[in-house]
Amino acid sequence: MEVRSVHRYARISSQKARQVTRAITGMPVSQALNVLDFTPKKAAQLIGKVLRTAIANAENNHELDTEDMVVRSAVATPGPTLKRITPRARGSAGAIKKRLCHITVVLAAGKEESDEGSSTSKVAVKKAAPRKRPAAKKAEQA
Repeated sequence: MEVRSVHRYARISSQKARQVTRAITGMPVSQALNVLDFTPKKAAQLIGKVLRTAIANAENNHELDTEDMVVRSAVATPGPTLKRITPRARGSAGAIKKRLCHITVVLAAGKEESDEGSSTSKVAVKKAAPRKRPAAKKAEQA
């Protein structure tokens, strides 16, 4: 079962938040919390709150054991932009874009996800393997 938590309109750009979300994707929940606690970025604090909320949702709403849960995905998507101006020389104005983002964390059971992911990758390798080169046949005939 998947459990998700969303923080909407976070006051950070999605590009900065994505640096931290990439670091915790696929980790067990306890390890992800440790990484976020010791990452010196503003995004780490915001994503930590969302992760803790997802853990609380799993325990209280779905009665799941969070010790074996894994961060299936952590995504930071761009939100709206607050547009402001700053005065510039000779009466002109410079644009200031205050970017917002939406942070989503999805937790799933750890052992089930690893089994499903490995089976799909094996199928893709088997389909891509048989390939023949037509140029080699032309070289043999000549």
